[in-house]
Amino acid sequence: MTPITGIVITLNEEERIGDCIDSLMSVCNEVIVVDSLSQDDTVKIAESKGAIVLLQQYLGDGPQKAHGVPHASNDWILALDADERLDEDAVQAILSLSLDDPSVAYSFRRRNFCGNHWIKAAGFYPDKVIRLYNRTRSGYLPKKAHSSIQALRSEDTNAHIRHFTYDDLSHWIKRIDQLSTRDAWAMKERGIPPSTLRPAMHALSAVIRKLVLKGGLLQGSDGVTVAITTAFHAYMKYAKLNELHENERQA
Repeated sequence: MTPITGIVITLNEEERIGDCIDSLMSVCNEVIVVDSLSQDDTVKIAESKGAIVLLQQYLGDGPQKAHGVPHASNDWILALDADERLDEDAVQAILSLSLDDPSVAYSFRRRNFCGNHWIKAAGFYPDKVIRLYNRTRSGYLPKKAHSSIQALRSEDTNAHIRHFTYDDLSHWIKRIDQLSTRDAWAMKERGIPPSTLRPAMHALSAVIRKLVLKGGLLQGSDGVTVAITTAFHAYMKYAKLNELHENERQA
């Protein structure tokens, strides 16, 4: 089998990182953890699992995920988030790949969970994401929020990654607060100006996209939940962007 390096970024992930590394080790001969100066036992647990740990203050989503790549011993990289795990079909799919074409990257179908509940509605499934790529031809875009792997070609493995997205609905709301803050910061870094209309317009667009275009209106309570939370996230990140600009002016 072609050797693969697993890379995961962390910040205070002591409850998740052990299982994530175990999952990566099922197909990787090396795992690198890029840690954003965690205050819990994330680093200790990662090192006890045999991972290489790199300490790096958070650079933004894309730059942070790319930070570990030059330190890898292998050209093939398998990137997971700390709350993701390979399903058995993904393990078998990866083990069966020849990986003889570095121009091809491989995507997986992500199963997103809220607690024990698998949410399929309004675009939450199959939620295809590229996770396996060759660093000589592909890599993460230098976006500070919601980055993705840019590849010359991609192939869908039809295999699955479990994404333990939210512990429960309260955690879902908490994550929206955290991520909308990060998104606002990233947008301000890109020079996006404030706008009184943008928060409401993007929230309305999210509702239409999720309820109508993604079929959430016909997918029961899950469809409505996804639409409302997506709209809330969209509203809050642009409202927080306005707040950042206002605070800067006042300072």
